[in-house]
Amino acid sequence: MDDMDKNNQTFVSEFLLLGLSGYPKTETIYFVIILVMYLVILTGNGVLIIASIFDPHLHTPMYFFLGNLSFLDICYTTSSVPSTLVSQISKKRNISFSGCAVQMFVAFAMGSTECLLLGMMAFDRYVAICNPLRYSIIMSKEVYVSMASASGFSGGINSVVQTSLVMRLPFCGYNVINDFTCEVLAVLKLACADISLNIVTIAISNMAFLVLPLLLIFFSYVFILYTILRMNSASGRRKAFSTCSAHLTVVGIFYGTLFIMYTKPKSQDLTGEDKFGISDKVISLFYGLVTPMLNPIIYSLRNKDVKAAIKYILKQKYIP
Repeated sequence: MDDMDKNNQTFVSEFLLLGLSGYPKTETIYFVIILVMYLVILTGNGVLIIASIFDPHLHTPMYFFLGNLSFLDICYTTSSVPSTLVSQISKKRNISFSGCAVQMFVAFAMGSTECLLLGMMAFDRYVAICNPLRYSIIMSKEVYVSMASASGFSGGINSVVQTSLVMRLPFCGYNVINDFTCEVLAVLKLACADISLNIVTIAISNMAFLVLPLLLIFFSYVFILYTILRMNSASGRRKAFSTCSAHLTVVGIFYGTLFIMYTKPKSQDLTGEDKFGISDKVISLFYGLVTPMLNPIIYSLRNKDVKAAIKYILKQKYIP
């Protein structure tokens, strides 16, 4: 009988996402902000994808990676934002066990792939600035398509491993997630079993998908800076810096929020728990929405190629 009760306790068919349910006024403001940001994400990243596909002038490794980055951002936000908006209206904050698994899988897959893509983009800038004469040979279409494919495959494998390890855990009846989405650390808090294996695999994943790409970015830009400083032309230096500034800005925002989320101190059980929880949610919002929203804006700002591509597409579509 005790075994049957234990089995019943460990079976959870759904989770309850709290979000900002304790702050009704803030929740209304949050709904409007999420909706506006999501529409900007879809529009900005959608335009960048269309431009990189249909404008022949943007058929280069850099814009190919940018198009993939925009696609990842749309997939990542779409996996959670629509359901969050619906829950704000309907006040139904429950999510099925399988739905939570899907959210977690997409978040891991898109996040891991984006980390690797940012590293690939840094390598692309390194080759373009440090080895311009060999750029077309080193970064051929076969090479950069293979790089993007390998990033996606690796991110998918990492996501399968991490998600399966989390969802195999028993959950002892308490199913309230103090977050807007099924974020992995929030879900792990509900498990009533040893999660040491999960902690180890997350640490290994952080090394492979956070630290190693960041090292690639760091050393790429060390060589880039060395090459730029050796340039005799001031205009050449300005142009080189301008091509790298957008990527560095995105890297700073993306990796900064990720490191804060997954390397923050484990102090939830201390006094001031509610305040810590709210700060976690703000960081989650920043990573989940602000970064995908800013990516196309940052890359398109003062970018003559993208502006020219948009005009080219409009001309092709509306002028016979």
